[in-house]
Amino acid sequence: MQPSEAVDLAIPADHVAAPAVQGAVGSGLAHESAVLHVTGGATYIDDQPELRGTLHAAIGLASAAHARIRRIDLAAVRAAPGVVAVLDAASVPGLNDFGPVVHDDPIFASDEVQFHGQALFAVLAEDMRAARRAARLAQVEYEPLPALLDVDQALAAGSRVLPDAHLRRGEPEAALAAAPHRLAGSVRHGGQDHFYLETHIAYAIPQEDGTTRVHSSSQHPGEVQLQVAHALGVDAKDVVVECRRMGGGFGGKESQPGQIAAITAIAARLTGRPVKLRLDRDDDMVLTGKRHDFRIDWEAGFDDEGRLLAVRFMQATRAGYSADLTGAIADRAMFHADNAYYLEHVDILSHRCKTHTVSNTAFRGFGGPQGLFGIEEVIDAVARHLDLDPLAVRKRNYYGIGERDLTPYGQKVEDNVIAELTAELEADCDYAARRAALRAWNAASPVIKRGIALTPVKFGISFTATHLNQAGALLHVYTDGTVLLNHGGTEMGQGLFTKVAQVVAEELQIDVSRIRVTASDTSKVPNASATAASSGADLNGKAAQQAARKIKARLTEFAAAHYGVREDQVVFRANRVHIGDNAHRDGGNAAATGKAGVPLSLSFAELAKLAWMGRVSLSATGYYRTPKIAYDRETLSGRPFYYYAYGVACSEVAIDTLTGESKVLRTDILHDVGRSLNPAIDLGQVEGGFIQGMGWLTSEELCWSDDGRLTTHAPSTYKIPAVSDVPEIFNVRLWERGINTEDSIFRSKAVGEPPFMLALSVWHAIKDAVAAAADYRVAPQLNAPATPEEILRSLTEARQREAEQRAGAAA
Repeated sequence: MQPSEAVDLAIPADHVAAPAVQGAVGSGLAHESAVLHVTGGATYIDDQPELRGTLHAAIGLASAAHARIRRIDLAAVRAAPGVVAVLDAASVPGLNDFGPVVHDDPIFASDEVQFHGQALFAVLAEDMRAARRAARLAQVEYEPLPALLDVDQALAAGSRVLPDAHLRRGEPEAALAAAPHRLAGSVRHGGQDHFYLETHIAYAIPQEDGTTRVHSSSQHPGEVQLQVAHALGVDAKDVVVECRRMGGGFGGKESQPGQIAAITAIAARLTGRPVKLRLDRDDDMVLTGKRHDFRIDWEAGFDDEGRLLAVRFMQATRAGYSADLTGAIADRAMFHADNAYYLEHVDILSHRCKTHTVSNTAFRGFGGPQGLFGIEEVIDAVARHLDLDPLAVRKRNYYGIGERDLTPYGQKVEDNVIAELTAELEADCDYAARRAALRAWNAASPVIKRGIALTPVKFGISFTATHLNQAGALLHVYTDGTVLLNHGGTEMGQGLFTKVAQVVAEELQIDVSRIRVTASDTSKVPNASATAASSGADLNGKAAQQAARKIKARLTEFAAAHYGVREDQVVFRANRVHIGDNAHRDGGNAAATGKAGVPLSLSFAELAKLAWMGRVSLSATGYYRTPKIAYDRETLSGRPFYYYAYGVACSEVAIDTLTGESKVLRTDILHDVGRSLNPAIDLGQVEGGFIQGMGWLTSEELCWSDDGRLTTHAPSTYKIPAVSDVPEIFNVRLWERGINTEDSIFRSKAVGEPPFMLALSVWHAIKDAVAAAADYRVAPQLNAPATPEEILRSLTEARQREAEQRAGAAA
C-alpha cells in the first residue's frame, strides 16, 4: 500500500509565530492518547478499578418480534447462584423511557414486545458471568401479534413512527412531462452496525444524599444525564455523567447509551451498591440500533447531454419500532438528495416507517449517505442510458458559481469548490486514460471484469436542529503555567481532544504538552450537545478559543499595568511573554518603557504566577454558538448548514463473474478540510471514513429471520472490512488550497463524516464492472451492500437484459 501523502498546511498569517510552539494549530501532532492506545495504558470504563461491592448487570431480552406479554416467570433467575436482585419495568422509580425526542422507548418492555431482543428485565449479580447465565433462565409466555419487518410491509400497512415529510421546488411534474428523456427506477441499501471495539457500557456509583455518578460510554453525556434523572425521578443536578473516552462511537453512542446508563443507575439506587453493565458483542448488536436502511424510488427527466431537468424521489426508511433520531436523519437524507448537483425541479417524499425491528439510530453521515446514494444512482443510470461517461454527466450537473447555486431547501451554495477538486483529481489519477485502458482490458477478459468510477461529495455541516449548534468550555491556568481544559465534546478516537488542545496552545502560545484535557463531565460543562454532525472541533474548538482569549486578555491587561506599558506591547510567543517597545520582534531586544527593571521577556509560567499574586482570575469559561444558520422545520427551508465540506474519490475494482467476489484495486482521494487543524488526524479520518463506507456498500449485510430475529450478530456472520480489504494502491491527499470561507475555527472544515461517502466510488466502480459483463449495453440494477451474492444476482439480471436487447435488435 502506498503511504498517504501528508500535507503541512499553513495556519492564517495573523496566527503564525516564530519560533512556533510545539503542537500548535496546523501541525501533524499524534493523537493525545496514541501511546496509551498502543501500550494498553488508555483507561476505558471497563478498565477502571471496581469499587468494593460492585454488582454486575445483564439484560434479559425478548424472543418475539411483536407480542403481548402474558406472563414472565423470573423465579429461576432470582434463584440462580450469585444473583442479588432482578429489575423490570415496575422497578423504575421515575419514567420508564429513554427516548431522545419522543417518549416511545421503554427502558424495559412491560405489556408489549416490539422487537426481537427488546429488554425485558435486568439481573444483578456478584459477577458478570453469573448475571449473564441467570438472564437466560426466564420463562416468558407471549401472545403473538402481526409483525412488520421491512419497509415494504410497513409501506403497505401505512405504518409510521413519524409523519411523512415532503420537500418540493419548481414544477417537477411539468418538467418531467416536457423532458426529452425519462427514466425511473428503484434501489435499496442496507443498514450497518457500528461495530465499535468497546460495546455499550455504564458504571453507576451511588453518592451521598441520593445523588449518582455515572461513567457512560456516550457521545452525549448531557442527554444521558437527563435520561438517568428522569428514570430515577430526580433533578439533573442530582446526576453527574462522565466520559473520558469511548472505544469508538460512530453515532451508535449518541442516543443509545441512555438505556444502559439508566439501568445501572436504577440498580445502584435500589441496592445502594455500584453497578456495572457491559453488553457482550451479540447482545449489543441485537439490542442497539443500526444505520437506517432505505428504499429509494426515483424518476428523472433529462436532456441529450444528461443534464437533469427534473427529479422525483420517494425515500422510505425503516425506523424500527420507535422514533429515536429518525426525524432528523430522514430530514438530512432529503437535504442531501442533491449531493453536488443542481436540481431545479425536484420533489422528495420521505416515509419514516415503523417496523417491529430494533430502532435504528444515528450513524456516521446521519442520513447524508442515504441521500447521496439515491442521486448517484440516478446520475449513473442517466449516463448509461445515453452511453456517456458518468463523470461527464456528473460534471454537467454540478452546482454553479454565481448561478445554478440554490439547493432544494433554499440555501445558497457559496463555497463551491467541487469542480476544482474534480478537475485536479481527474488529472492526478489519470482517469480518462485508465478508463479507456480498462475497457480494452475487459474486452479480452471473459471472467474478471474491472470497473472505475469518480464520485463527488458535498456535505452540509451543522446540526439541522439549530439549537444544538452551541458549545461550552472551562479552562484553568495554574501558577506553574500549565493548563487544564474541559469542554462539552467527547473523545471516541477521532482526535477531538487533541485538536482542541492545539487550539488553546495556539492561542496562549504554549507547548501543547503543557495542556491536559480532562474527561467530559456534566458537572463542569453543562447542557453540551452531542459530539456528532462532524461539529466537534467546530463547536468545542471555538468555545475553548474564547476561554483562552479571556485569560490571555486578563494576563495582557495585568502585564501592561504591572510593567507600565501599553497592552499592544505585551506579546505571547513560544512559551514566553515579551514586553516592551520591540515585543513584536522575534528577539525583543529593547527593554520596555515605563517602570524600572522591566525584563525583556518572561516565561508564561512566570507571568501566570505574577498574575495570581496580583489576584487575577486564571479560570474562564468559553461559549460559542454557530452564526448565520436558521431553518424552518415546518417548511423544510432555510439555511440549516453553516458551510459545506467537499471531496472526490476515484476507485478501480475487479469482480469475478463466476463467484461474485470483488476487490478494490486502487483508490485516489482528494478531500477539502479547509486549513487543517491537524493534517495527521485529518488524513486518518479520511482514510477510516472511506473504509467504513466501503464496508457499508460491499460487505456489511444485516440479515433477519422470518420471525424477526437478527441473524448477523457477531463477527462470524457480520463482515466489517479487514486490513486485507484496504486498496493495494491507496492515495489520500488533503487539498492544499482548501480554506473555509466561513469563520470556522482557524478556517478549518469538519472531517468526521464527509469522507464516508467517498466510498460511493467503490459501489459505482462495481456497477461499472457489472456493466462490462453485459458489454456496457445496460445499466446494472445493483443494491447495497454489493456482496458476492448481490453481484451475482446483478450479473444474471444484466446479462439477461442484454440478451433480450440483442434478440430484439436481431428481430
